[in-house]
Amino acid sequence: MIAILTHRELFLLLIGTVTYITLFVVTVQNSRRKVVQLRQRLDMVHAMQEEQQAKSRQRIELNRQKIAELENLLQKMGDENSMLRLELEEKKARLDYDNTMAIIDNEKRQQAETAIFGSDIYLKIKKLMSEGRSMGDEDWQQLTAIVDSVYSGFTGKLYNLYKMSDNDYHVCLLIKVRVQPKDIASLTAHSKESVASTRSRLYQKIFGKKGSTRDWDEFILSL
Repeated sequence: MIAILTHRELFLLLIGTVTYITLFVVTVQNSRRKVVQLRQRLDMVHAMQEEQQAKSRQRIELNRQKIAELENLLQKMGDENSMLRLELEEKKARLDYDNTMAIIDNEKRQQAETAIFGSDIYLKIKKLMSEGRSMGDEDWQQLTAIVDSVYSGFTGKLYNLYKMSDNDYHVCLLIKVRVQPKDIASLTAHSKESVASTRSRLYQKIFGKKGSTRDWDEFILSL
């Protein structure tokens, strides 16, 4: 015997079908949006890492090797191909310039980092750590100012990657000045477990995959 649906049952079935389709479409759109956002974040991360890598000692040494190879090649060439010679000299000049600027930047950063660890705010942070007390609003403002003055655009880079809470940012700020996790907990008035959870959660949000707390620390230190 074939059951005949009433008008009310047909109406409810129609509403249920439309609702399901709507939810499915919204879910697919949200998934696509998250994929696009993740790709954008990863592109930004890679750009930041490439910028820092260009200033690394390893890259400077690699450039020196390339410069030596070009000098050797130029010595062997003679003047028979003036256009090629000019192109090689231009490439060597660019490598020389990049290396000079990277060396200067590294030296400036090393001196500035020394200034951080001798600053009034860092000395106060050490005092707060020894007393097991947390930082106040003015302390965070002072630390932000000195970190951004040394690590150009540090705060902006983080907030461009992810809309962090104040606590998320404070944890990153303290990682940047090499404060240990147990001290980060006391300075932010949170538990060690909460600090660990924040670090691993941020890594997953930015990179779209699970990572250890150390993975996040290394990323922050690389900026």
